[in-house]
Amino acid sequence: MPDIPGDKCLIVGAGLAGLATAARLAAARKEVHVYEQNNYFGGKATQIQLGDFLFDAGPSLFTMPQYVDEVFVAAGKNPRDYYQYERLPTLCHYFYMDGFSLIAHADREQFAEEAAALCSDSKEAILKFLHHSERIHKLTEEVFLRKSLHQLKNYWSKEALRGILGFGELDTSITMEKAIRKYLNDEHLIQLFCRYATYNGSNPYRAPGTLNVIPHLEFGLGAYMPQGGIHAIPKALYQLAMDLGVQFHLGQKVDEILVEQKRIFGIRVGAEKIAATTVITNADIWPSFRELMPDQKAPEKILAQERSSSAFIFYWGMDGLFPELDVHNIFFTADYKKEFDSLFEGHSIADDPTIYVHISSKVCSEHAPAGKENWFVMVNAPQHENQDWSELQVGLKERILKKLSKQLGKDIGSYILEEATLSPEDIERKTSSYKGSLYGTSSNNRFAAFLRHPNFSNSIKGLYFCGGSVHPGGGIPLVMASAKIVSEMILNPLRV
Repeated sequence: MPDIPGDKCLIVGAGLAGLATAARLAAARKEVHVYEQNNYFGGKATQIQLGDFLFDAGPSLFTMPQYVDEVFVAAGKNPRDYYQYERLPTLCHYFYMDGFSLIAHADREQFAEEAAALCSDSKEAILKFLHHSERIHKLTEEVFLRKSLHQLKNYWSKEALRGILGFGELDTSITMEKAIRKYLNDEHLIQLFCRYATYNGSNPYRAPGTLNVIPHLEFGLGAYMPQGGIHAIPKALYQLAMDLGVQFHLGQKVDEILVEQKRIFGIRVGAEKIAATTVITNADIWPSFRELMPDQKAPEKILAQERSSSAFIFYWGMDGLFPELDVHNIFFTADYKKEFDSLFEGHSIADDPTIYVHISSKVCSEHAPAGKENWFVMVNAPQHENQDWSELQVGLKERILKKLSKQLGKDIGSYILEEATLSPEDIERKTSSYKGSLYGTSSNNRFAAFLRHPNFSNSIKGLYFCGGSVHPGGGIPLVMASAKIVSEMILNPLRV
C-alpha cells in the first residue's frame, strides 16, 4: 500500500470512546474516519422507541460529567452548546425483601443521618466509610484513570508516588465486602454498598476492596441526568465530531485490521482496503484480535480472563405513574452472595435476582406520554454461553413481575403497554462484546486493574485500543478516560 497518509486515523467502532477519540484527534487536525457495523452510533448507549415511549438502551447512570465535558473543551467548544445535564437530588430508592426501604439522597450528610436513623450503624460510621471511598478516589484517579498503567514513566510522577505511598489504604488484599465490614455492621447498608461492584460487572465477594472507590462517584461527585437522557451524550459527541470534520461510515463493518511487518497499514471493509498508519479499535479486545487480526499474536492471558457479568433487560411502557419510585430504584435479593455465585459460578440468573428499575421519564418527560412511565427493568445476567434466552425470559419475567408486584402492592403486569427485551446474546450481536459481557473482563482479582489490555500495542506500531474492555475499564467516565489516553499517545507520543 504505497503513499499512506500519516495524518489519517481510522477508528473501528462508534461507541462512546470511539466518538470521543475521533473528536479529540480531529480537533488536532487529523483526518479521522470512523467505521461502525451498525447503522447508528453510540454503541451500547443507543436509544430505542416503543410506541410513544423512548428508552436509553444501555447505560443509565451518568457520573463524572467533567470527563465528557473536557472532550468539547479540548476542541475549543463550549459543552453546554451541545448538551445539558442536571444533578439528581436522589441517587436511588432501595427496597429489601424484609420490607425495609431506604432513600439514598445525593447529599451524603443527609443520607448518613437518615440511614443512621433507620439502621444500626451510626452517622459517623457511615460518613467514615464514605470518606474512605473519597480517599481511595484521591489516591487512584490520576494514576489509574488518567494515565496508562503500562508505561513505566507514568510511575515517576507526584500523583503516582502519592498512590504508591497510600497503597495500604486501597484494601487490595481483601474483598469489597470485607472492606465494607471494617466500617459498617448493618446488613442493609453492607448490601447497598456491595451493589457498587456491579458498576463494572464484578462480584463484591471476590473483587478487591479498592472498588469501594465507586460509591464516592455518586455520594461525593454526584449522579446526573442529561436532558434527553443518556443518549444525549453520544449525540453531542457525534455532532462535535461532525463539526470537526470527522467522516462516519455507518453500516460498514470492518472485516480486518491490516498489519504488515508489525506495522499498521489500514483496514479492510469487504473487498475495499483503506490505507492508514494509525488504527484505533473501539471494539471489544477479544474480537479485535480473534476476528480482525486472526494472524497476529494475541494476548492470550488477557483474552482468557474471566468476563464481566452481562444483563437481561425488559423495556416496559407503563400505563400509570409510580410516585413511590425515582429515576433509579433497586429491589434487592434476600441472599446477595447466592446471586453472585449464580452469576459467576453457575453462569445463570439467580432464582431471586436483584432488580434495577430505571425510569428516565421522571426527569425527561418527553420519554413517556402524560400519565405514563418508561421502565428499564434490568437484572444481572451471566455471560452468553449458548443459553436459550428466549425460553429463559419467560420464567424470568414471571419472577420479576411477582417480586415487583409484591414489593409495590400492585399488579405490575397489568400496567405494561409496550415491551421489548435485550439479552446477553443480543448485546454480543449488536455490540460485538464477547459473550455479551458489559465491561470486558471482571475485576474479581486484586490485580485486575493491571491485567486489562493497554491502550496501545507493544508489538504493532500504529495500533491503539479504547473502550470498556481495555484500560481503565467500562462505564462512561472510564471509556472517556481511555479516549483521552489514546489521543494523547497519538498526538504527543514522547510526552505520554
